[in-house]
Amino acid sequence: MNKIMLAVPVFFICSYFVNPIQTAEASEHRSVKKISKHSAAKVHQTKHQANNRPSTVSWYGPEFHGRQTASGQKYDMYAMTAAHKTLPLLSYAKVTNLKNHRSVVVRINDRGSFHGKRDMDLSYAAAKKLGIQGLGAVEIVPLSRNEALPLLNDNEGKANKHS
Repeated sequence: MNKIMLAVPVFFICSYFVNPIQTAEASEHRSVKKISKHSAAKVHQTKHQANNRPSTVSWYGPEFHGRQTASGQKYDMYAMTAAHKTLPLLSYAKVTNLKNHRSVVVRINDRGSFHGKRDMDLSYAAAKKLGIQGLGAVEIVPLSRNEALPLLNDNEGKANKHS
């Protein structure tokens, strides 16, 4: 009997640590209800797009290369990553440059931006692919892991063809 009483709390504690990383989908905390096709498109909008205001982004590079990010990973300025103030760490987002309509999928692995009213700091590689040299106006759309992985695989295939 004592073993059972000891095993129950241990089971609950261990089950909490099985999957502590949240995806953008899991962090929304919305109640389970039927969603129409028309309202489903609005589910992934950030508060910035809800206000019809483009997000302002910049990029960070050499001075942070190799340093530890908020997620615990080392910052790689050549990886497709970004820092965001509120999106869950290790989630994904599609970032579209509103000037030239280029898009990239980035993984959120850091917190920021902490300069002015910028909403996101992109890695050097992501900013270069978007054509952003200083500040840029973009649309940020959070993606679930299931939405992001096919897009990431498509981008890798295109990159290998052009190499």
